[in-house]
Amino acid sequence: MPIPHLPIPQALTLVWPDTLITVLVILVAAVVVRLVLARAITKVVASAVRRSEKHQENGRATSKLLKHTTGLGADRYRQRAETLGSLLRSLSTGGIVVIAVLTIMSSIGLPLGPVLASAGIGGIALGFGAQSLVKDLFAGVFMIVEDQYGVGDLIDTGEAIGTVEEVTLRVTRLRDASGVVWYVRNGEIIRIGNQSQGWSTAIVDIPVAATEDPTRVIELLESTVAAVAAEEEFAENLIEDPTVVGVDSIVGNTMTIRIIGKTRTNTQWGLQREILERCQIVLRANGVQGPPVLPGVPATA
Repeated sequence: MPIPHLPIPQALTLVWPDTLITVLVILVAAVVVRLVLARAITKVVASAVRRSEKHQENGRATSKLLKHTTGLGADRYRQRAETLGSLLRSLSTGGIVVIAVLTIMSSIGLPLGPVLASAGIGGIALGFGAQSLVKDLFAGVFMIVEDQYGVGDLIDTGEAIGTVEEVTLRVTRLRDASGVVWYVRNGEIIRIGNQSQGWSTAIVDIPVAATEDPTRVIELLESTVAAVAAEEEFAENLIEDPTVVGVDSIVGNTMTIRIIGKTRTNTQWGLQREILERCQIVLRANGVQGPPVLPGVPATA
C-alpha cells in the first residue's frame, strides 16, 4: 500500500543578511511614515486653531455675542481640535503597525492567508462580544466631532444632571449639584440637554396685589432693572439688557409682572437673585402692596 504524501510545511525564507536588512527597512519606513503623518496632523490641528483665532480677531465687534450664542470660543475649539488630532494620530499609528507587521511576515515567508482568516474570525467574535464598547466609542467620536458638549458644560443626560469634568471616547464624567460624580457611557446617552451652549435666560416674576396700578409698578421695576444692568458686575455677563415684559398673569388677587434678561451661560442665577432683591426693596419703599396672604398661610418675610 503506497504511503500518502503529506504536505510539507512552508519553510521560512530567511536569508542572511538580506532578510534582516528587509525587516530593518520596513521598520524604518514605518517609523518615518508615522512621524510624517503625526507632524502633518499636528500642523493641520494648529492651522485650524490659528484660523479660528484669526477669525475671532477679525470679527472682534461681534465675537463676544457669537461666542456666547454658539458656545464656540477659541478655547473650546482648540480643545476639540486637539482631541480629534489625538484620535487621528492613534488611528494612524495602529494602521501603520498592522501594515508593517503584515509586510514583515510576508517578507520572511509566513503565509498571510491563515493569519488574515483568523483575524477576520476573531474580529467578528470580538465585535459580537464588545458591541457596547464599540457603540460607546462611535458615540464618543460623533459627540466630539459635533461638539455636543465639553468640559465645564452643564448638561442633562436623562440619567444625571451635572457639570462635565472629563470627556473620553467611552465615558463622560459629571458632577451634580450635590457633589455626586456620575460616569455615563457615551453609547447609553439617548439625548443631551446642554445648558451651557448659546445663552441662558434670567426670568424673575414679581407678584404684587392685583389692585396696584400696573403702569406705576412697571416704571419702578424698569428703573431698578436698568440700575442693576448698568453695574459692571452684571453688565459683563449680559448679552441683552433685562427688560420688564409686563403683566404675565392675574390670578385671584395676585398680579405677576415678569422680567426677562439674556445672559452668558450659567450666569443667570446671580442676576435673578439681585433683581429680585432690589425690586423687593424698591416696591416696599414706594408703598406697593404685595399679594394678600391667604387664611392659614403664614406670611413670608
